[in-house]
Parts: sequence; C-alpha cells; structure tokens
Amino acid sequence: MTVTRVLVVTAVPAERDAVAAGVAGDGGAEAVALPGGGHTLHRVRAAGPPAGEGAGLVVDVLAAGVGPAAAAAGTATALTAAICGGLGYDLVISAGIGGGFVPAQTAGGAAGRPGAPAGAATGTTSGAPVGSTVVADEIVAADLGAETPDGFVPVTELGFGTVVHTPPPGLVQALAAATGAARGAVLTASTVTGSAEHAARLAARHPRALVEAMEGFGVAEAAAARGLPVLEIRTVSNPVGPRDRAAWRIGEALGALSAACAALPRVLAAAGAPTSWRTP
Repeated sequence: MTVTRVLVVTAVPAERDAVAAGVAGDGGAEAVALPGGGHTLHRVRAAGPPAGEGAGLVVDVLAAGVGPAAAAAGTATALTAAICGGLGYDLVISAGIGGGFVPAQTAGGAAGRPGAPAGAATGTTSGAPVGSTVVADEIVAADLGAETPDGFVPVTELGFGTVVHTPPPGLVQALAAATGAARGAVLTASTVTGSAEHAARLAARHPRALVEAMEGFGVAEAAAARGLPVLEIRTVSNPVGPRDRAAWRIGEALGALSAACAALPRVLAAAGAPTSWRTP
C-alpha cells in the first residue's frame, strides 16, 4: 500500500485540533510522543483514493509553539524523528490563523503588475477579510533584515540567506480551488503589527501580501533543509493593524481552518506522486 505522509505544523493546540478534526472527518487522532518529551504529534489516518487503488494518507499534526524560531525547531525535531524512525515525510504544511490585510492596504498590489504570477490578482485587490482562507504562493520573512536610515533592508540585500520560500504552484492552485481560498503572499513576523501605520508600511513593501502570521517561514526553513516541499494555509481571524481583541473572530477562523484542511485528502490524492510536488 502506498502511503503519503504529511507533517502539519501549527502554533497552538487550538489550531492543531482544528486541523486534525478537518482531516480526520469522523475519525480520530492518535497521540505520538517525539523523542525528548518536548513535543507530541497528533496522528490522523485520512482516507485517500478508494481503498482498491491501494493508497492512503497519514497526517501528523504538531503544535510547535508561537513564532518562527519555535516553529523551525519543532518542525526540525519532527522531521528528524521521522527519518530516524525510517519513515520520512513527503510534504510539510504550516497551518493556522492570522491577520488579514484589508482592501485599502492591498490596493495597488500585484494586479496588473509586470511579472506577477498567474492568478496573483486573486484576493489581492480585495484583501483577505475576516473568515476567509488564504493559501500562500510565497512564504515571506517580513522582518528578517536590518533597519537603515533609508528604511528596512531584507537580509538578502545584506548578502545572507533567503527571505522567500515558494510552495509548489500546482499544489497551491489545487488547494485554493478546492477550498475557495485566495492565493498570495503570507508574511511571517516575529512581532505582529499593532498599528495602521506599520500595516501600511508592510503592505507597501509587500504589495502581494494577504496575511500576516508568525510561523510559516520557520516551518519552511526546516522543510527546505530536508529538501521537502512546503505549503502554508491561513484563515483570517482579524485585520492587520490596531489590536482590537473584541473584534477578533478566532472561532470563525478556526472553523474555516478545519474546513480547509478537510480538503487535503482529496487534493493530495489527485495531485500525483509526491516527487512531483517538489519545487524546481
């Protein structure tokens, strides 16, 4: 039997449980402790194609902690444990809720911009409203770099590292189509935005940004170190900008996250061999 193995990394248990519930449907999840006792996977055996076709899907969901460092460390731990156990993963996904850029912030973004990817306008000029779902076609480190008298400079312009990971376009398109999600850039920040001014600066610097979150780039870095493809799925609980906790819709966003993850089994079953998912 061919089994596809996927690692989904969230920040907190509420996100982990929403993902597991969506993937499992009427099924459940098995707790699997990772070596060292610091992390526990929730293992879901999801249905793939019809049983007669001899394929299946195992999804391990990990709540790794908040922020890119915790996300990278937790992801690396799970990937290493899988390799040591003789069963690696085929795909890594960062999933959770986040803040959505509103239309005024994203106006003048990628739509019509030379060199913008096909479908870049989807969701870009309309932003990412509360309750919506976004699949990242770029996973961006928004604050990895240096402040200068002329403004922010990404670390790549200092001659180091990378600030963007690109998920497999075919998987992005298929998952977005199956879930009704927008496609665009998802920003990873160590400090979330708390003012309209900073939100506007971020939107100007990243005109295709739809969501700000805190873990995707860390997950992507760990996946890239193992040569694995990565996706990021975000559902929007609040607008990016001034922090108004009373206006957040966390329950609605978690419900949308669960619904989006319910599409994963059929999307991955239709996506072909995992070796074709890797980004050239």
